[in-house]
Amino acid sequence: MQFFYTVRPGDTLSQIARRWELPIESLIAANNLKPPYTIFVGQQLSIPPGVNVVRVKPGDSVFRISQMYGVPSSVIIEANQLQPPYVIQVDQLLKVPPGVPYYIVQPGDTLFEIARRYNVVTGGNSNYEMIRQVNQLPSFNLFPGMKLVIPYAPPGNRGLIAYTSDCGGSYDLWLYNPRNGGNVQLTNGLGDSFSKPIWSPDSSKIAFVGKNGIIYVVQVSTGSIASIDQLEEGAGLYLDWSPDSQRLAYTKRDQMILYDVMTHEAQSIQQPGASDVQWFPSGAELLFQAPDASGISQLFRIRTDGTGKQQITRNTEGPLHNIRLSPDGTFALYTTPGVSISIINTVEVSTGHVFEVKGGPLAKNYFPEWSSDSLRMAYSATAFDNRGYFSQVRTAGRRGENDRIWAVSNCFATPVTWSPGGRKIAYLSGCTEQEFAGEMWVLDLQHPVPIRLIDGVRITALEWSPSTVIDIPGKTYTSPVYKVRFQYPAHWQKVNNERYEGTDGFFQISAIVAGQNINEVCRREAFHTLMPYGSMPSIVQTQVQNQQACYIFPSADQPVEMKGQSALIVRYPKPVEIQGTTYNYFILWANQGHINEISSTFLFLP
Repeated sequence: MQFFYTVRPGDTLSQIARRWELPIESLIAANNLKPPYTIFVGQQLSIPPGVNVVRVKPGDSVFRISQMYGVPSSVIIEANQLQPPYVIQVDQLLKVPPGVPYYIVQPGDTLFEIARRYNVVTGGNSNYEMIRQVNQLPSFNLFPGMKLVIPYAPPGNRGLIAYTSDCGGSYDLWLYNPRNGGNVQLTNGLGDSFSKPIWSPDSSKIAFVGKNGIIYVVQVSTGSIASIDQLEEGAGLYLDWSPDSQRLAYTKRDQMILYDVMTHEAQSIQQPGASDVQWFPSGAELLFQAPDASGISQLFRIRTDGTGKQQITRNTEGPLHNIRLSPDGTFALYTTPGVSISIINTVEVSTGHVFEVKGGPLAKNYFPEWSSDSLRMAYSATAFDNRGYFSQVRTAGRRGENDRIWAVSNCFATPVTWSPGGRKIAYLSGCTEQEFAGEMWVLDLQHPVPIRLIDGVRITALEWSPSTVIDIPGKTYTSPVYKVRFQYPAHWQKVNNERYEGTDGFFQISAIVAGQNINEVCRREAFHTLMPYGSMPSIVQTQVQNQQACYIFPSADQPVEMKGQSALIVRYPKPVEIQGTTYNYFILWANQGHINEISSTFLFLP
């Protein structure tokens, strides 16, 4: 949900942005303000995520802090679970949310306009239906004074974001679909907290290092998984795909390994101390880090047959880490010398000229990644004030120019990843005291408002697929009895002929004998006396394969044991006879996180 701040006398956009350490461009974009960016007293502004903690100073009180930040005392009390008489201590860290978690409807407001104004937009289209569903509104009518929760909507980008999470009980690889907000679990018990998904250039495969240092490759379209090698403890974990998506490069026991995932043949190049090996775009050369004759860390290039080794850098200082070759092969970047101080440098491969990136205020710059056009990088820069550590999501040109801040994460440092085409950046936030991220965000550089994609789960790594078009991994379910076919997540297991389950969801099918009025059919299912969808489910009319249909989404009080059950009811094109009974409606039950994804592949059999 979005938070809303009510403008007070004397407020300016820059003051409000500074209060929560926000880039002012994000505040402008979050509210779709137009030049000259005038605001007025009483206006409600959606405030993007920023630094929302305050360190209590002598003389502070909840009331004084609420006045300073312009948010109700009740919001601070609730956010910090304070008990009467609400005493706070010097140096205590208090959460100060940037407003209230609802928007108050104004005269003339419509759901369509609210969705547009506050970026509840999917694929460029106003997603006002999402606001209606979240608030369980019986119609589209609004009245001044209504309090509406304003959700974040899936942005609608093509491609998929692979990420590492333990939301299924163990660390595994998952896929987030920006088109519909769906999540699919790719592996089951194979990952680890350090696992980072690495997409092949054609987006058909993902490689990662999992438990016990085993390298796995996942075929995304089928969900099949192969283990190809095992790294010794303490070995470098970086993997890189060849331009033709057929070979993996990595280092093991002072060797650079080139492993063909199709033929399972491996080629090795002896190179003591090598790390971060990766392919030049030609596929005929490799870039890597290794010590020179004096033992100093340098970047080198070499042909894939092990000949023609050339030194690129003339480093005289600390070790080089996180080496990344630009997609066009003209520049490389690296960080040095280590964790407490981490400076990003770029090097022009053809000349060896080195450029320093200005970076953040503490010289702690992490997770640099090139954009697809090789013209700039995104990275995380750690910052600090009296409220503690946080990180800035920044970009800079390949020679360090145009270094700027785009967003703020409350993590010490956050991985970043570029969308296909390089217009958007996804990153992590929502860190706990243990520094585990619990949220995934995305921001469009042409309209820099952060949009939350995932929350409430632990996430350690993420990477956006390189290609703009990709299939969701799944298997095909076909029922000649019910005359339907659709896709479901490949890792779900069969319970019986009509039901499949996984750790992240389920589906079940059946058929209904009913009259011609689909509205009544949907209402009877939604408001069944046992209340399987809660007391106030939402019914959304739609069409599937040109047939009348409806979705049923649960209300917040749905019983936990129903596992988020939603439903899709579709009228059969022609009634279907099953065991002597004629049915005219098909019904699909599935958890709310997967029902849209499954139904998008739905087909009736002839």
